[in-house]
Amino acid sequence: MVGGYRLAARLGAGGMGRVYLAHTRGGRPVAIKVVRSELADDPAFRRRFRREIAAARRVRGAYTAELIDAGPEAEPPWLATLYVPGPSLADVVAERGPLPVPAVLRLMAGVAEALQAIHGAGIVHRDLKPSNVLLATDGPRVIDFGISLAADATSFTATDAAMGTPVFMAPEQASGGEITPATDVFALGQTAAFAALGEPLYGDGSLPAVLYRIVHSAPDLSLLPEELRPLFARCLAADPKERATLADIVQWCGERVAQGPDGGTGSSVWREIRGSELTVPAPLAPSTRMLPPTSVHWPYAPPPAEPMSRRTRVALIAGALAAVMSLALLGGLAWAGLGSAGSHGSTARGSQGPDTDASGTGTGTAAGAGGSGSLGGAVEATSRPSPTAPATPLPIAEPLQHLDATNSLDLGDQDVRKDRKGDIRFTCGAQKCWLESRSSVLLPRFAEPGATYDSCEFELRHATSHHLPLAVVATGSEICARDRAGNIALLVVQVKSTASPDVGFLMVDVTVWPKS
Repeated sequence: MVGGYRLAARLGAGGMGRVYLAHTRGGRPVAIKVVRSELADDPAFRRRFRREIAAARRVRGAYTAELIDAGPEAEPPWLATLYVPGPSLADVVAERGPLPVPAVLRLMAGVAEALQAIHGAGIVHRDLKPSNVLLATDGPRVIDFGISLAADATSFTATDAAMGTPVFMAPEQASGGEITPATDVFALGQTAAFAALGEPLYGDGSLPAVLYRIVHSAPDLSLLPEELRPLFARCLAADPKERATLADIVQWCGERVAQGPDGGTGSSVWREIRGSELTVPAPLAPSTRMLPPTSVHWPYAPPPAEPMSRRTRVALIAGALAAVMSLALLGGLAWAGLGSAGSHGSTARGSQGPDTDASGTGTGTAAGAGGSGSLGGAVEATSRPSPTAPATPLPIAEPLQHLDATNSLDLGDQDVRKDRKGDIRFTCGAQKCWLESRSSVLLPRFAEPGATYDSCEFELRHATSHHLPLAVVATGSEICARDRAGNIALLVVQVKSTASPDVGFLMVDVTVWPKS
């Protein structure tokens, strides 16, 4: 449950948080975004997030995913927007290639209208990109406004790292200059150019190289369809004051869409590029217990006391069955001992009973522990926390660490070295890239996002691999690592560029729990 909404499915994850499908009480599907704890722990983010949510509630546009609910004070904070049953522009281009010109025109007109509504509420999107544009049946929808600006107040910018997605930034954004609505116009030009070309207009490569080209080089418009070049030249002007207005873009595209074969709607080409309809899961059956509006029940949270959840009941049943089996086994061993060696043999066998606690997890606690030789003694001994149990180490966070073929990472000092002598290295071959280590074990996580020290420590117990192919890693993926000294780390992928292995790189948020 998140804010009173019962989660039905996971839609995705990224640098800002995790996204789930849920439904309103009336059955309308909504997308719930839960903010990452690294952001939520920053007081400056909280203040900015509250202001941005208040502004986003005022956005009412035909081409936006309307914000309908939010919990800025929740732990962690969340927001809910209307769910758009359609693929992202990034997914459509990856699957089908560049879009035809009529589709690009309709895309630009719709996104420009969405930005008009967003700017009218006093918001600059700041992170407009293909993955933040969804293709609905009746046109594009812009998502994730009202949260990108709030992220700029967090520790992620403590090292002067520019927020946003580098490939689609405007020059003033990449150089740390003033952000205005014209910044979104440049991003619209970049996003539409990606749709028309099937690749970023400024190319791929290392982060510094891409940002340098955006700031200091004019884009090569000769790659674009000739009829689109005049508009793109105005959208991608280096000087924000010289860029086209959103009204100009809507009018320019609308005039050309109207000349199309289907009466100016562009519906036929739109249906063709977005593919078949997506099936939205039906609402789940009502929950037996509704959590308070600000609570989030994660896999590692303590189970509720009353009434018991299905998971709790299953655990108790399993524990009871384990207890019965332990009693039966102890009784059998005692009987066998009496029949062969008398009472002394019975005591000896009973003190070496099965290494299973009351939950059946096999912790190595003897059945006769506690001196009584009874099951009750074993349960009491294993359920009482040890006074000498080590506390969780304090985490050390290093956001937006850049890894490429020239540097490396050591978990002991958390800093990226400028040479290849560190323990964890980003390496590429002719066709693929991977992470490798001399001594650290590397484990990609495919479970629910939001790993903690406890979850990484548990999952790494049986990990043995020092090699991680990056084909299994995407933006938002989590990687647990443990080095020879016992330091445990969580790497969260924020940017992955491996399409050109010779200039590939990763940008990861690194959290290290040092071995005390």
